[in-house]
Amino acid sequence: MSSSRKSLLAALLVLAAGGAAAQGALTGLGRLATPKEIAAWDIDVRPDFKGLPKGSGTVAQGQDIWEAKCASCHGIFGESNQVFTPLVGGTTADDVKTGRVARLLDPAFPGRTTLMKVATVSTLWDYIQRAMPWNQPKSLKPDEVYAVTAFLLNLADVVPENFVLSDQTMAQAQARLPNRNGMNLAHALWPGKGLTSAKAPDVKAAACMTNCAVEAKVASLLPDFARNNHGNLAEQNRMVGAQHGVDTTRPAGAAPAQPEAPTAPAKPAAAGANAAALALLSKHSCIACHAFDSKLVGPSFKEVAAKHGARADAQAYLAGKIRSGGVGVWGQIPMPPQTLSDEDASLVARWLVDGARK
Repeated sequence: MSSSRKSLLAALLVLAAGGAAAQGALTGLGRLATPKEIAAWDIDVRPDFKGLPKGSGTVAQGQDIWEAKCASCHGIFGESNQVFTPLVGGTTADDVKTGRVARLLDPAFPGRTTLMKVATVSTLWDYIQRAMPWNQPKSLKPDEVYAVTAFLLNLADVVPENFVLSDQTMAQAQARLPNRNGMNLAHALWPGKGLTSAKAPDVKAAACMTNCAVEAKVASLLPDFARNNHGNLAEQNRMVGAQHGVDTTRPAGAAPAQPEAPTAPAKPAAAGANAAALALLSKHSCIACHAFDSKLVGPSFKEVAAKHGARADAQAYLAGKIRSGGVGVWGQIPMPPQTLSDEDASLVARWLVDGARK
């Protein structure tokens, strides 16, 4: 063997030994995901219906589920209310035939409902499965999702009352969806045979390194007449990151005011029963609709406490309202029934009666 070939062989052996040592150093880091773990994440449904679980549901079954879990937010007929956009309306029998919703091109039409815009039944099914009901997402079983989707399609006259929606009949419903031909597939975001042949637009760009623009200097200013129109910006920004906000109570260019000496942090007001009530508010997503001091979707906790706290039966009344839900006390936005136990509902009600302290 020549000396050069011997040298090359020795170098390869050194590299192989180094690679084996590196692999040995990483032993024990991580593990392969189990089929069960992969299945828990792999719940998306593609436009070609790949990913649909086995199951079925009728329009009649969907109506029962809808009235129990969906109508409080979306209305009995999908008409919704002042918070949620209507789901049904604006489509015609001609749209079902052509696959394009004519009123999407009519600027005089008052709104755009879900069934006017959606181009695939899989989008409806997938969203309902992932996000509905609003207060208990992912709580519906596949058969229930099929049934609710069938009922929604029946409300829009896409499928008849005796239709059974399933993983086998989804394509039949897709063939009648009013805006099924209203989606442009040129974006190439849906890979798969028969979905699109377009090449992804992000790989069509041509490199350009000539006549590049000079880097702009980013700056901002406030005209004098508007300097403090919305209060002190420095007090409205968190003291993290690059944007701290200018002190708009002082003239432009003036030195910032010296910060006051720090004071000892206040002790948390919530303790014992208060802490337990706050934990329940977070656990059951009450804070998604209610803020502590200001109106959100529903009234603030402070407003509820002020309105009902003086009642002789305040705790029992509020616990009952939490459990049963309702509409009309604070306007037409409904509150769905909550699934707290009687004990937990009573604890939250007691917290409200005591003033809804943080």
